[in-house]
Amino acid sequence: MTAKTDLEPVLFEATLRPNPPMPPTALRLVLALVASVNFAFGLVFVLHGAWLVTPFMGLDIALLAWAFRASVRASRRSERVVLTSSKLVVERHPPEGPPSALALNPYWVRVDMEDPPEHWSPLTLWSHGKGVRLGMFLPPADRLDLARSLKAALRRARETLPT
Repeated sequence: MTAKTDLEPVLFEATLRPNPPMPPTALRLVLALVASVNFAFGLVFVLHGAWLVTPFMGLDIALLAWAFRASVRASRRSERVVLTSSKLVVERHPPEGPPSALALNPYWVRVDMEDPPEHWSPLTLWSHGKGVRLGMFLPPADRLDLARSLKAALRRARETLPT
């Protein structure tokens, strides 16, 4: 952010993060439990002559491990929203790679979200015909609360704009 933004009072600030998965030890325990059950069933299939089933049971474990890893990786992302009277900054921090930031004039920003929200109702900030979606990893009720809070903060920001 610029030096001017640092001197202005912050009217709204939120850091959005997805819910984290289970702790790593719990994920390993679940994976080991499923692997041992699959091994037992695979052994039964092999003893009955259906050995072609066992590679698919191994694939099942590999896919579960991949899903756990993807979940842990996705939980490291975040979005930060900072509003002052002259600027609305949306910073996105992906799990890997450099963060990106977008600065908008709060006078022109419109917050759009369905009320009541559906499961995939997006929270979108519109400015000059372009939309920015926020918090798609949040539950719908949390996105709606964020939309309401941001609308109220934008009203306050517009009231404090210099004329």
